[in-house]
Amino acid sequence: MTPSRSVFTPILIASSIVLFLSFTIRASFGVFQIPIAADLGWLRSEFSLAIAIQNLAWGIATPLFGAFAERLGDRRAIIIGVLLYAAGMVFSAYSTTALGHQMLEILVGFGIAGTGFGVVLGVVGRAASDKNRSLALGITTAAGSAGQVVGPPLAQYLLNSMHWSSVFIIFAGMISLSLLCLPFMRSGYKASKAELEESLGEILFRAAKDPNYIMIFIGFFSCGFQLAFVTAHFPALVTEACAAISPDSILAKLGITTTAALGALAIGVIGLFNIVGTITAGALGNRFRKKNLLALIYGGRTLIAAWFIIMPITPTTVLIFSVVMGSLWLATVPLTSGLVAHLYGLRYMGTLYGVVFFSHQLGSFTGVWLGGTLYDQFGSYSVVWWVGVGTGLLSTIVHLPIKEKKPQLAAA
Repeated sequence: MTPSRSVFTPILIASSIVLFLSFTIRASFGVFQIPIAADLGWLRSEFSLAIAIQNLAWGIATPLFGAFAERLGDRRAIIIGVLLYAAGMVFSAYSTTALGHQMLEILVGFGIAGTGFGVVLGVVGRAASDKNRSLALGITTAAGSAGQVVGPPLAQYLLNSMHWSSVFIIFAGMISLSLLCLPFMRSGYKASKAELEESLGEILFRAAKDPNYIMIFIGFFSCGFQLAFVTAHFPALVTEACAAISPDSILAKLGITTTAALGALAIGVIGLFNIVGTITAGALGNRFRKKNLLALIYGGRTLIAAWFIIMPITPTTVLIFSVVMGSLWLATVPLTSGLVAHLYGLRYMGTLYGVVFFSHQLGSFTGVWLGGTLYDQFGSYSVVWWVGVGTGLLSTIVHLPIKEKKPQLAAA
């Protein structure tokens, strides 16, 4: 089966639905930060550690699921991911101890890995033509962003009428719907002779010695740090630190009357503008050097994060930050995954991107855990916010020396 010349194929649509469902749930966890802590009497750091463990498990499992998918089939990997995801949500709904919840988040993290970028982008990347690949990866990633638009407001709406544990049960049912997409996810990809001659171990060893791959690995750390910290803690930060919403404001007329509702809305706004930003980044990746685009994205994130924490936190600055950060949010994913595919070919794209994504999830673990720990220590998020600004500056710098030159094997 040759790659389709059309961008919108059944594979892309089905893959987008899987990512949408996965990230609808994944993006909502920050909304549960205060309700769970209040209900069970936990410190902020205890639930933060649970989300941090989830992110770390997601990162550890992503290359494993990528390798599993490349050897035994993408759809089998997704089935396992869905089952683990649903089981983790159901068991977490009945967990009342911090340690129990933290351990169960390992199941959730593995489930996200099986239904997330490492497996799903591998399917889309192998099915797309060279001309359409970057855009196809951007569109699929944007579907995850659409889940971010829906997830937090949906979770907040459900929490207004039911206990958080019941919402977890509903989300377990939602992720199970991903199984209906599997019949459409047949890529029929045929590896080239050169790719078949190189084993997974050999290409991993070659990548580990490549300075370009190492710089991609290092640079992705700050992406995870910033995204996971904001997803997990931004709703709480807005709830507690933002100025009150004026009764005469447009937000109030739209029904957003509390800072808690604004915090949930902010995550949704980030996801909404990320749809445009991610698709745009994917399209630009077909025309410009991906490493330069990545440096611009990380630089933009650094500037908007520094501006936000310097300014007084008001409903206006929250929305401005959400719009700008949203435009840059997951725009790194199609460019990073596309850069890995460009440098090393498609056969082991899922595994090689999964290894890089592990760095992303190390950053996610650090951002979420450090956010809760430093909040408990200082009573605010200012210190960890500036740490995020510093990591963003590092990623901006580290992408510039990357040599975006296709090696001989990938060219073959």
